[in-house]
Amino acid sequence: MTTSTRAPRTGEPASALLSTLAAQGATGALSTESGIVYLATGHVVHVESAVTPDLGDLLTHSGALAPDGWWEAIDQAGRRCRVGRQLVDSGQLPVGALELCHLGALFDAAYFVLAHDGPALRFRPGAAHWLGAVRAVPVDTVLRESRRRRELLHRIWPEPAVDRAPLARVPGPDAADLPARRGRTLAQVDGVRTAAQIATALACRTFHTLVELRRLAAAGLVAPVAPLVAAPAPTPAPATVSAEPGPPPRPTARDEPDTALLRRLLHALEAL
Repeated sequence: MTTSTRAPRTGEPASALLSTLAAQGATGALSTESGIVYLATGHVVHVESAVTPDLGDLLTHSGALAPDGWWEAIDQAGRRCRVGRQLVDSGQLPVGALELCHLGALFDAAYFVLAHDGPALRFRPGAAHWLGAVRAVPVDTVLRESRRRRELLHRIWPEPAVDRAPLARVPGPDAADLPARRGRTLAQVDGVRTAAQIATALACRTFHTLVELRRLAAAGLVAPVAPLVAAPAPTPAPATVSAEPGPPPRPTARDEPDTALLRRLLHALEAL
């Protein structure tokens, strides 16, 4: 690949470029409009997307790890790209639990990054994620699993807007006698939350939540909220964003869902 760390838009589909990078045994970060895929010697080691809960959300909201433990590991090992190893070495998390949760977060994010197979924007050779190595996955496996998920969700309900838009309940249809997981998912639908925010609230992987939400949509129980048409806002003054790599700063208070999403979007921009 190019030696430039800020290559221009390639125009090549992300899946095709990932396959090329895998064949080359490349290490670095491939950015798309929906997220970032991190590679090490041609294997996928992490995927980030601003529309899915990250690994920290899944670990802390599920109770597998205390929030202070997560941020302590980031403080101690984030700059060395060894957060995952720090969690295991400190005894806060068994290696099997970390790998299982990491793979769930990786495939969830990869679904959104590859859902429409848009163009790759740039590849940064040598870039590494601050989590560090947990479990490497072959590129072919990631591509195949993303296609499988896309096809399954399409069979359940073919409208992909359910995946990203805020969702609201549809008045009228009877919601009684739903399976337990589907009922819990429906209870989180409030006209504001997206699928990712519902997954975070349930401490559940995004794909499992998407399956239930698409089933609810197919049953006529939920629907995407139509976007509001707002007046154009005045152009703000340019903001200075640090390009220094590293993990996000520790929050001083628990983020509200919208704030958390904006924080993760900012971190994704800093990584470009």
